[in-house]
Amino acid sequence: MHTPIKLTTNIADVTGVGPLHAESFRRLGIRCVADLIRHLPLRYEQELPEQSIAEASACIGRSGPEANISLRGEIATVRWIPARRRRVEASLEDPTGTVRLTWFNSPWLRDRLHPGLSVRVWGRAKWHGRLLQMVNPRWETLRAGEPHVPRPQRLRPIYPAGDEISSVRIEQALEIVRDAALGQLDDHLHQDYRRRRELPTLAEAYRMLHRPVDADEPPAGRRRLAFDELLLLQLGVMLKRRHRRNTLTAPALKHDEAIDAHITARFGFRLTGSQRAVIDEIAADLKATTPMNRLLQGDVGAGKTVVALYGMLMAVASGHQAALMAPTELLAEQHFASISGMLAGGRVSIELLTGSPTPAQRRGILTRLASGEIDILVGTHALLTANVRFASLAVTVIDEQHRFGVHQRAAMRTKGRDTDVVPHTLVMTATPIPRTLSLTVFGDLDISTIRELPPGRSPIQTRLLRQAQADEVYTEVQRRLAGGEQAYIVVPVIDESDLGLKDVNSHLDSLKRGLLHGLRLAALHGRLDRTRREEVMGLFRAGRIDALISTTVIEVGVDVPNASVMVIEHAERFGLAQLHQLRGRIGRATRRSLCLLLSDPATPEAQLRLEAITSTTDGFEIAERDLAIRGPGEVFGARQSGLAPFRVADLPRDLELLRLARRDAKAWIQDNPTLGGERDRLLRKRLLKAHGKSLGLGDVA
Repeated sequence: MHTPIKLTTNIADVTGVGPLHAESFRRLGIRCVADLIRHLPLRYEQELPEQSIAEASACIGRSGPEANISLRGEIATVRWIPARRRRVEASLEDPTGTVRLTWFNSPWLRDRLHPGLSVRVWGRAKWHGRLLQMVNPRWETLRAGEPHVPRPQRLRPIYPAGDEISSVRIEQALEIVRDAALGQLDDHLHQDYRRRRELPTLAEAYRMLHRPVDADEPPAGRRRLAFDELLLLQLGVMLKRRHRRNTLTAPALKHDEAIDAHITARFGFRLTGSQRAVIDEIAADLKATTPMNRLLQGDVGAGKTVVALYGMLMAVASGHQAALMAPTELLAEQHFASISGMLAGGRVSIELLTGSPTPAQRRGILTRLASGEIDILVGTHALLTANVRFASLAVTVIDEQHRFGVHQRAAMRTKGRDTDVVPHTLVMTATPIPRTLSLTVFGDLDISTIRELPPGRSPIQTRLLRQAQADEVYTEVQRRLAGGEQAYIVVPVIDESDLGLKDVNSHLDSLKRGLLHGLRLAALHGRLDRTRREEVMGLFRAGRIDALISTTVIEVGVDVPNASVMVIEHAERFGLAQLHQLRGRIGRATRRSLCLLLSDPATPEAQLRLEAITSTTDGFEIAERDLAIRGPGEVFGARQSGLAPFRVADLPRDLELLRLARRDAKAWIQDNPTLGGERDRLLRKRLLKAHGKSLGLGDVA
């Protein structure tokens, strides 16, 4: 007696799968029938009616040099040819003739195919001498005694598969469960809404993808599922935005011409027009009791820290405190040093909290923080620990926000003494948000952009060279260092490994003995303690070190105007945004700057990244190219940004769908702010399952 199929049925209990193949399904993320239904085809092939070998031979002879065919027969011979182009060759026979089957680079087929095996094969065929040949055909085993039922022409779904499990086996399992499973799918979008948006039901959308009747159905089914993903995300964003604006309160900060003049006087330089415009936006937010939730984006070197400091000083001027959280100790130290320099001689108290202080130092900082003696606290993740308490936290600044999870950002809102009042939040990034992504999870943020670079910045020339040209590169570095310039030399790893990559210590020794002999070189990486890092950076900033051999710890926040040369070893190992960030350490003064990339890219994607970084220095253009190359799930991973990976939606291809989902979600939340009531009950449940954790909706919905 067969167990009735349910969406929760274990994949091992599906007929034809069983315990034998269940583990192979699980490796593809398919653990139950619902997972199987969600496992969507990659593409479709036009399946042709089966022919005999004689019919196919005549067809190809009449119609041209190649044709798609579908045959069934029995394997007569199999042999493995370990030549330069390794291949498995087999002959397939039916009562009317023989065809040769050839598979390249597929040695495992030796163990799958054997004489006497009944199979069906389909794919491209052509004449090879006097024998009909199919190269890399798709195939499936036929069950013993299976009758020959003529197959109608149809679109055959091709599924993501693995070495242990074929697309055909996945399709067979779906054939068994599809109708019963789809009959149990409840739709979270009500009928009137589907009709207005011309959307099929959820069950019909999955049917269109798994068993299309024509070529128009898969796009229609995909559109429904893509829209679902985008709509659920937008509903979550709008729910969170409404909750923040309607139920949370932040301190209203003082701001007038006198405060503005007092703050800007601390900077010692004229703000750019772009900085001034963004400061006005932030000041307007901070004067209100609605908590600010603003993203400050600007290219490398655009002066974001000064803008953030303005907001923090507004908090201090109003009798409150501010915090700046950075993802690394080096970046926190750099922020602390630059802000301390701007505030030198004043009465604002600033302190640094990382993982490095002694227990006694830490206790002293926490005591003064809780009593209100510290006005601005700069730190790392150490700010998130439970015993860090502010007397009156009014402004939180989070730098390189994509490196912090949504829950870490939310944790900073609980650090004040008054739990009913939350701080204003400013998140900063030197990795501009592509326009498409600004509508996704970042839709909860108001976005300010600094597009203007401070005066006196020199353009950076970027050149790509092969590893074989390393001597040429370091000869140029040696020449420029001898002329009084300074350099960063970036390598991908700290320690020597079996990967053949340049590491900090070995490369430092090699350069000291070789092409940079006699020059003052030093190492910088994340495993050095704070005292040594500060010592090295102090010497480099003072011009007493010619070149730093470093890992990516210098990626953000390091500002040494005399450093005008950068070499990036194994540049293909770094992401596009990371290359742009690294390059931004130079070009900070009037001297012509040079970035030299040493790389032998082995993949098309690596080649695209390197072509992009050498063709533009515009961080906004680079962000768009990075999105096009890698997709949103990679550019802003789910853990860092809260952007759940899409299974079906594809940005920026589905930009219009995203805009429609955003408009509808906004109207939906205005009409039903908590998604309460029977009509939206299932919608709310699926929203919380999809994005409750990543968007931090626990206190919202």
